[in-house]
Amino acid sequence: MLMALSQLPRLLSLPPGMGLAAGIIEPSAWSVPAVLVGLTAIVAMVLSPRLTVSVPAPVVGLGAGMIVYWAASLFHPELRMLAGNPLVVGRLPGGLGGMFTSLGARWSGLRGFDLEMLKAAAMPAATLSLLLSVDTLKTCVVVDTLTRARHDSDRTLRGQGLGNLVSALFGGVAGAGTMGATLVNVNAGGTTRLSGVLAGAFALLTLLAAGPLVAWVPVPALAGILLVVAWRMFDRKSLSLLRRRSTQLDFAVSAAVIIVAVSVDLIAAAGIGIALAALLFLRDLASGSVVRRKTRGNAVSSRQRRLPAEREALRKLGAATVICELQGSLFFGTTDQLLSELDADLKTCRFVVLDLKRVQSVDFTAVHMLKQIEDRLHERDGRLLLCQLPHSLPTGQDLESYFAEVGLVKPKRFVTVVGELDAALEWVEDALLAEAGLTPPVSAAPLSLEEIELFREFDAAELSALRAVLREVSIAEGAPVFRRGDTGDEVYLIRKGRVRILIPLEAGKDHHVATFGRRDFFGEVAFLDRGTRTAGAVALTPTELYALSRSRFNDLSRSHPALGAMLFARLSHALALRLRQADEELGLLHDA
Repeated sequence: MLMALSQLPRLLSLPPGMGLAAGIIEPSAWSVPAVLVGLTAIVAMVLSPRLTVSVPAPVVGLGAGMIVYWAASLFHPELRMLAGNPLVVGRLPGGLGGMFTSLGARWSGLRGFDLEMLKAAAMPAATLSLLLSVDTLKTCVVVDTLTRARHDSDRTLRGQGLGNLVSALFGGVAGAGTMGATLVNVNAGGTTRLSGVLAGAFALLTLLAAGPLVAWVPVPALAGILLVVAWRMFDRKSLSLLRRRSTQLDFAVSAAVIIVAVSVDLIAAAGIGIALAALLFLRDLASGSVVRRKTRGNAVSSRQRRLPAEREALRKLGAATVICELQGSLFFGTTDQLLSELDADLKTCRFVVLDLKRVQSVDFTAVHMLKQIEDRLHERDGRLLLCQLPHSLPTGQDLESYFAEVGLVKPKRFVTVVGELDAALEWVEDALLAEAGLTPPVSAAPLSLEEIELFREFDAAELSALRAVLREVSIAEGAPVFRRGDTGDEVYLIRKGRVRILIPLEAGKDHHVATFGRRDFFGEVAFLDRGTRTAGAVALTPTELYALSRSRFNDLSRSHPALGAMLFARLSHALALRLRQADEELGLLHDA
C-alpha cells in the first residue's frame, strides 16, 4: 500500500506540494506525457511474459517507457532538457572522486563527535535498526515462500548491519532488504544470494560508469514498474477474512496498521499492530478453555490393581473425586473460567486432582484461585492434589519452587504435590479405601495360601494339593522378578509386598503398566501361552511370592482334573474382570 501510494504522484507527475488525494480529483494537474510513459511501462511489464522469457519484465517495461518518453519529446521539447525536468531521474552525484571526498568528510566529522551527539542519535538509530530489521525479515519470509528456501535470520541481520556501517562511510543511507526491489529481482529470475550480490555490483557500476545515461531514465516508467510490483504483492486473499466472523478482528488489525502507516508513519503503525495483536492474544487466551479434559474418579483409576471388593467400593466412592487436565496459561484472564468450571464439582467432591503437564505459565492470580479451591475442599475434609508439574516452564519458571515461595505448598496447608498423575490417583484411592475400612492391615507376616484371592473358594484338600506344586520366592526391594523377553511359564501370587509391571522403552525409560499388591497375581500371560515375557516385573518393596509353573500345574490337573478346571475358571474370571475394567475406562476417557 505504501509503495503504491508513494508511486502514484510520480506516475501522474503531480506538482510539488500537491497531495495525492487533491491530485487525483484534479486531472488538469496531471502530466500527459508522464501518464503515457507510466501506463506504457505497466502494460509492457504485464504483457512481457507472453512475449519473451529471456528478458526480465521490468527491463521490458523500462525500455518501453523510455521509447514512449522520447517519442513524446518530439511534441514536448522540454522533455529533451535534463535540467529542471521532473520526469527523469536527473544527474546523479557520483564517481570515484565524489566517493573519496565523501569518505574524507565522514572521517573528518568524527572528530567533533561527542556524548551529546551520541545521545541525540541513539533513539533514532535504535528505531531505524528495529524497523529495518523487521522490513528485512518480512521480505525474507516472502522470498522463502517464492523460492522454497530457508533464510538464516541472524546471518541476514549481521550482514545488513555490516553493510550499513560500510555504506555510511561512503555517504550512504541505511537500508534494508525492501520488498519492492527484492520482488523485482525475484520476478526477473534472481532467486539466489548471488543475484543480490550482482544487483548491488551492477548498481555501483552503473553509478560510477553510466551516471549520465541513468539521468535520462523516466521517473513515471519506474513508478509504473513499482506499481505492478505493489499490485502483485497485494494479498487479495486477505479480503476473505471479512467473510468469516471469526477472522473479522484479524482483518481489523491489518486495516488499522495500514491506515496508521499511511496517515502517520511506520513506527506508529508497528506500535498499533503490536498493541492490537497483544489484545487479540489475551482475548484468545481468556476465551479458550483452560480445561483440556475433566473426569470423575469412578471413570478412571490408577495403575494399582485392586481386588474386586476394592474396585466395587471405588466405583461407588469415585464420584467424590474430579480429575482435571489443564492447558495453556493460568493468569487473571483464565482463573475465573477455571473456578466457574469447577464450581459445581466443589459442592459435591472432596478431592480435586489438577494435572499441570500442559500448563505454559502461572501467575499470582492463579495461585490465589488454587488457594480458594483448597479452602473449599478443606471445608469438606478434602484435599487438592497437583501433579505432573513441569520442571521448567517456557518462561524458565520452576513451578514447584514458585508454589512453595508464594505459600501454596506448606505443611499446614491441604495441598499435595505428587509426581505423576497415577501417583495422585493412587493417593486418592488409598484415602477412600481407608475411610471405607477396606485397607488391608499392615502385617509383616506373608499371607497364607487360603488368603490369596485366586484360591479364596478352595477347600482344605484342594489347597493342600496346590501347596505341593507351589514354590516360595523371596525378592529384595528393587530386584526384578523377571524381565521382558525372559522365558518362563510361572504365574506369581503375592503374599507380601508390591510389584510393578514395566515395559522398557528407549533411552533407559520404562512405561508403567500396572502395580500389584497383596492377594493379587501377575505373570499369567506366560503361564497361559508359555511364551516369552511381554513385560518386566520389579519388586517395589521386599516381596514374598508363590510361584506356580504351567508344567507342574499340568501334572496336578492330570491327577486332580476338577481342581485344574476350577483354577482355570478362577483365572479366566479374574482376567475377564481386568479386561472389563480397561474397556470401561477407555470408553469413559473417550467420552471425557
